[in-house]
Amino acid sequence: MKDRPTEDHIVATLNQHRPAFIALLGGKVIAASSQHQSCTFEFCVPGEFCHSGDIVQGGFVTAMLDAAMAHAVFGCDPTVTRLSSLEISTRYESVTRGGVVLHVEGRIRKITRSVAFLEAELRSEAGEILACASSVAKVARDAA
Repeated sequence: MKDRPTEDHIVATLNQHRPAFIALLGGKVIAASSQHQSCTFEFCVPGEFCHSGDIVQGGFVTAMLDAAMAHAVFGCDPTVTRLSSLEISTRYESVTRGGVVLHVEGRIRKITRSVAFLEAELRSEAGEILACASSVAKVARDAA
């Protein structure tokens, strides 16, 4: 039986292969759990991605939530080769500010051979929920 990768290995692999937009938003994976089917990011969004001073544009908020959900899938299931959002819904509960540490946790609610049901929360450094998302995504897997 093949050994499962450690959580540290999963985090390192996800960060090594992260899309460029995550770095632009000051993001990196800080935790991943196969047991909890989750992935946690830390973001510190620079001012150039804000409006009205330090307010993070809503599309970037959704992008952070979406990234955490997708990385939960890739971190937990190495047979997944592609993931395409079919539907994503974001609920904004408070203002998301740039220039501060934000935490985003994405989780798999359910995954089948071809569809994943996902959820995520974006929290302030103090733990306040700023935004939530849910998503349905099409899953593509290795042919093996």
